[in-house]
Amino acid sequence: MFFIEKTIRQLTGEFDLISKERKIDLERIASFIENSIDQKKKAELIFICTHNSRRSHIAQVWSSTAADYYGVNVRSWSGGTEATAFNPRAVDALRGLGFKIEQKTTGANPVYSVRWSDRYSSLDVYSKKYNDPSNPASDFVAVMTCTHADENCPVVVGANARFSLPFDDPKDFDGTELESIKYRERSLEIGREILYLFSKISRQ
Repeated sequence: MFFIEKTIRQLTGEFDLISKERKIDLERIASFIENSIDQKKKAELIFICTHNSRRSHIAQVWSSTAADYYGVNVRSWSGGTEATAFNPRAVDALRGLGFKIEQKTTGANPVYSVRWSDRYSSLDVYSKKYNDPSNPASDFVAVMTCTHADENCPVVVGANARFSLPFDDPKDFDGTELESIKYRERSLEIGREILYLFSKISRQ
């Protein structure tokens, strides 16, 4: 059972909200992933933004969920050009969509356990650089989720492909009355687009 089945059904019914231009970008990534699965029976993704605190984590969680939902052999990680922490606002936004999230450690950069189903393993999420030893060192697909990292990290060492897929930063609304609305909005947008991407990968 997927804990977020209702949210998945909502988002897969909203693919028409994705622009034609954005769908082209997503389908290009899907095609590369599919080719990797055809050749190596698997694909590995690292979602990258500057601080690895919001968008890259949300994308990693949705990518891991979509891989299980669509039954494709893809593993996902995230990282930044620097490490900070998985932002609590992003954590709360994902909880609000139905993900089960537990904080496993304390401190400045806690580890969170994220689950979307009782059939699959949980995902440990915490902030780190994209080249952290816990991430793949080579033969992975780099997906840039923010314009700053995209512009300032033109070469991702070890990646066999690099794609630009920026999302607006919900951080811009921190401390405002729109904060929770914008974090939920961004989490849904990322989920919608990641689910669309995986829906374009042929099941093996």
